[in-house]
Amino acid sequence: MRKTLMALALLAGFGVADAAGPRGGGGGGAGGGGTTTPVLSIVEATDLTYMRQEEKMARDVYLSMYALWQVPTFSNIASSEQSHMDAILKLLQKYGLPDPAAGLVVGEFRDGELQTLYDQLVATGSDTELAGLQVGGLIEEVDMLDIADAIQRSTKADIDEVYGKLLCGSRNHLRAFAAQIEVRTGTSYVAQVMEQAAVDAIVDSPRERCD
Repeated sequence: MRKTLMALALLAGFGVADAAGPRGGGGGGAGGGGTTTPVLSIVEATDLTYMRQEEKMARDVYLSMYALWQVPTFSNIASSEQSHMDAILKLLQKYGLPDPAAGLVVGEFRDGELQTLYDQLVATGSDTELAGLQVGGLIEEVDMLDIADAIQRSTKADIDEVYGKLLCGSRNHLRAFAAQIEVRTGTSYVAQVMEQAAVDAIVDSPRERCD
C-alpha cells in the first residue's frame, strides 16, 4: 500500500515505529514525577499523530475542491473530516502528545512528503470536477486501509472506539463520492487501491450512523 499514489508519505513519513530501540524504554519510564498521563506504545503514538495529519489532509483537499467546483459533497465531507480531526486531537491531549497540526493553515503541512502529497492531490483534482471526485474516493479508500491497520496495532479501547467512528465515516464518504461519480459517468465506481469486492460491499450498502 505504501507504493500506491496515496500511501507515499503517510506511513512512510512516520516510519519510525520500529520495534524496541531506545524509544521502547521511553514510554515505560513514565517517570518524572507524579503525572498520571496514560502511556501509549511508540506505535500507537505514531499512528495517532499520523491520523491527525491524514484527517487534516483530507479536510484541506476537500475544502480546496469545494472552492474550485462548488460541489456540496466536498463541503459536507470536509466538515465531517473536521470532526474527525477534533476527535483525534482530544486523544492526543489525553495522552500528552503534541499536535502536529497546531498553527497550520489549510493546505500547510510540516512534513514535506505530506505537503507534496497534498499539492499533488489538489493539482489532480483541479483538472476536472470528475477528477476531484475521484481524488475524494482515493483518499477515503486509503484512509480506510490506514485506519484498519492502526486498529490492529492499538491496544487502547478509547483509541479503537475513535478509529471505529472514523472508519464508519470514511465508508459513508466513499459512498457519497461514488454516488457523485456514478451520476456523472453512468458507470459504477471503480476501486482505486482497495479490493473491488470490498468497495462494492460498501458502496452497495446503506449509509451508516457513526455516532
